[in-house]
Amino acid sequence: MKIVILGGTGQTGQHLVNQALHQGHSVTAVVRNPGKMTVTHENLKVVEGSIFSEESLKPHFQGHDAVVSCLGFPTSFFSGVTGYTQSMQATLNAMRETKINRVVTMTSWYTAPGSSSTGPFFIRNVLIPMIQSVLTNMYEMESILKKSEDINWTVVRPPGLKNAPETDKEIVAHEGYFVPDANGLPTSQTVARGDVARFMLSLLGTSTWLKKAVAITTK
Repeated sequence: MKIVILGGTGQTGQHLVNQALHQGHSVTAVVRNPGKMTVTHENLKVVEGSIFSEESLKPHFQGHDAVVSCLGFPTSFFSGVTGYTQSMQATLNAMRETKINRVVTMTSWYTAPGSSSTGPFFIRNVLIPMIQSVLTNMYEMESILKKSEDINWTVVRPPGLKNAPETDKEIVAHEGYFVPDANGLPTSQTVARGDVARFMLSLLGTSTWLKKAVAITTK
């Protein structure tokens, strides 16, 4: 396939780019700073563009089959985070203009308010308050996608991300805000970034999770 990757110089994005190329896809990585891309490959095109501008994205989207985004934005204690919604709105507008209707993007466990109520004490009372501004904007972005009836979208929700390559572990997927165990409580709280990339790319060849938001982990 011909894939546009957004966030390709990030920690998860680098795994996405490498795995996509290894699988034989042609990749266009739209990045803010092309000099940060450490990968070179005959099927990789690195272009500079603004993820917040439909007009900037359109020429790079032309002729592609799908968009895969693992953009991330820092938390903010003093003002709300808006990067997820702004970039997705520009992405969707550019997709419509260039006749692409498949997008896979990444958010997190616990994006919905109150969804971490059964999680561990540290997650509920320390971590979630620290990253609440990010989770709120992720949730708002998910809401935009759910209203986009003309787009075949999938949201992938991983737990905490480990800077590690893909493994051969089984990926467990669950439609919801976390992956529950047999008692309905959250399971493993971390996953390798390489495994997240592996799952995101696997979605391009299946209709299993179309128009759904799916929490994942490994076992």
